[in-house]
Amino acid sequence: MKNLLSFFVCILAIHFVSGGRIYSQPLVVQTIVQNTSAQKMKPIFNGRNLNGWYSFLRTEGKNNDPEGVFRVEDGMLHISGKEFGYICSKKVYKDFRLAVEFKWGEKRYPPRDTSKRDNGILYFVPANIKDTVWPRSIECQIQEGDVGDFWMVDSTTIVVDGQRSIPRDYNRVVKKKDAENPRGEWNRVEVIAYHGQLIYLVNGVIVNQAESPSLHEGRIIIQSEGAEIYYRKIEVAVLK
Repeated sequence: MKNLLSFFVCILAIHFVSGGRIYSQPLVVQTIVQNTSAQKMKPIFNGRNLNGWYSFLRTEGKNNDPEGVFRVEDGMLHISGKEFGYICSKKVYKDFRLAVEFKWGEKRYPPRDTSKRDNGILYFVPANIKDTVWPRSIECQIQEGDVGDFWMVDSTTIVVDGQRSIPRDYNRVVKKKDAENPRGEWNRVEVIAYHGQLIYLVNGVIVNQAESPSLHEGRIIIQSEGAEIYYRKIEVAVLK
């Protein structure tokens, strides 16, 4: 793979400035996507158990999952959605390309039993932050019809189209394209975080992009949020 640092200078060079604000050119995003695609991905979910992760449930706490909200079945991570919570990586990541493949199940639970099926990937979760629903982070939304939205959790911020988002408990930036497959089919979602650039891909299509996040490194979380979901792949490439 080409050295990613070798084109970081290009990232700076092909920005343009207007009214004191810096805007990312599409070429920057395309270059990052193409170059990081050559990086070898390594599984962080092994298909056998949850080694490398810990669980947290709002009602039960850390590593206490008596009803099996998080199960490994047939090589897949099965999340029932019955309780709000997550699995969290024990490892901290900074610059990375994360890829997951998911498919919705059928079951939904209160208080979201009549709502869109919802899940999500939180990243840059500070290593020493208290476990809670939900910890400070940036989210790649996985929700029916909304896969690829940004959510900023607990006053985190990003810059989109030259404007920094407002610090709030929860703040949303809607995806620019829709590339989801219909419910019942598998979807591939990728999150690229590289030198202050954030890029979301859904089924190979760039659907959202931001820069200059207020967080820069942390753990990765896969949520349980009221809907049954299956993950058959969770893998990451650490970018240099």
